[in-house]
Amino acid sequence: MTGLLHLIKLSVGTEDVADLADWQQQRQAQTADGLPRHVTRMWPRREAEVLGGGSIYWVIKGMVLCRQKVLRLDPVTGEDGIARCAIVLDPALVRVAPVPRQPFQGWRYLKPGDAPPDLGAGKAGDDALPPALSRALAEIGLL
Repeated sequence: MTGLLHLIKLSVGTEDVADLADWQQQRQAQTADGLPRHVTRMWPRREAEVLGGGSIYWVIKGMVLCRQKVLRLDPVTGEDGIARCAIVLDPALVRVAPVPRQPFQGWRYLKPGDAPPDLGAGKAGDDALPPALSRALAEIGLL
């Protein structure tokens, strides 16, 4: 039985959502058709569920802050000759309610019921709180 499934991934070295957007606009972070991609070593075994409307949720500085719809998975070969998976993404970064997340390696599956909700249009455009304050507020349930 197939359903909907998301991915969650650390955005290592990213300071905030704007920094992630800037990185994805660089040529090496894009597919030939100009879409942002993230290249990873492992191919999702539950591909159909991810491609059935799933998103990748980005953890930035210990907080889940945004998501992007997964459009497709492309096979790519690294300079070392090893086959990898390019997760091709919708360019739109959707802000979500900040949720703290411990570090982990690679990507993980994320059930829809465990995914943070999208922020409303007014909230997404608000100035971002400093990461430490966002984390503290989220940990006590105020965000």
